Amino acid sequence: MKVGVLGAGTWGVALTIQLAANGHDVMLWSAIAKEIDALSADRNTIPNLPEAKLQECVALTKDLKEVCTGKDLIVFAVASPFVRSVAAKVKKFLPEGQRIVNVGKGIEEATLMTLTQVIAEENPTASVAVLSGPSHAEEVSRGIPTAIVVGSSNPETALLVQDAFMNDFFRIYTSSDVIGIELGGSLKNVIALAAGVVDGLGYGDNTKAALMTRGIAEITRLGVKMGGKQETFSGLSGVGDLIVTCTSTHSRNHNAGYYIGKGYTMEQAMNEVKQVVEGVFCAKAAKKLADKYQVSMPIVEEVNHVLFDGKNAREALSDLFGRHRTREYGD
Repeated sequence: MKVGVLGAGTWGVALTIQLAANGHDVMLWSAIAKEIDALSADRNTIPNLPEAKLQECVALTKDLKEVCTGKDLIVFAVASPFVRSVAAKVKKFLPEGQRIVNVGKGIEEATLMTLTQVIAEENPTASVAVLSGPSHAEEVSRGIPTAIVVGSSNPETALLVQDAFMNDFFRIYTSSDVIGIELGGSLKNVIALAAGVVDGLGYGDNTKAALMTRGIAEITRLGVKMGGKQETFSGLSGVGDLIVTCTSTHSRNHNAGYYIGKGYTMEQAMNEVKQVVEGVFCAKAAKKLADKYQVSMPIVEEVNHVLFDGKNAREALSDLFGRHRTREYGD
């Protein structure tokens, strides 16, 4: 296939390496000129991907029209705050029925739309899918095995994306539950911030396991209310992605939460991580969705208090565990 990848961050580069390894004709674009310049100068030294190498066969470009023209598949690996602006710009370059797969995770705060919904709104004739699951770029770029899921309302698009990415160590499942996949992938970043806080405060594995379990319960409650399938949240893009993001040293969301637990402000923690911390951008949107759909999400609520209201992290955790007694699940 001819594939255009939009976004030369760690995830965009890792997936480009996968696609090129599968024999596809791949072109990688970035709006940040210095990213393309750095890759052009040295394909062996990639920021945050120390053991990765970008193949010589991968074309690099700063031209948005070039990366979008004549492609069987467009991969959106754009940070969530910039998805709408890029989606609007590419519209004039894409033919009717263009297949697009979003690999980013987030919710647009102003509209409460998922990233796939944003891309589809800006490109209404395109067939848009989402790819998500336990997949840290650092490991994917090195060929360490994992399994993830592609969701699309169009079975042919889902199969095309599956064919493009799947190999012996990158297993891809298909699903029609686009909203469930996106919500799982986005909201778990907020829970991962809380898990990092738990580690930063010096609490143990029991505490973090309890928080993760109740976190997936919150995500599932909201996701089902919004039309997602319950089984999706117990799958790769739900529990699978939650586990890896809450426990791995590769997780920028967990790492940012860890610094916050150590007493850093949100801004200081993001500066330490030196990458986009999607959970910070998603937290407010998650709270707004909980309010809109009248779903109880106490972990999301406390994360918002810590991030944006200056609440002490230890106090937030204490308040979370000190809530009134209740059943684990309803009758």
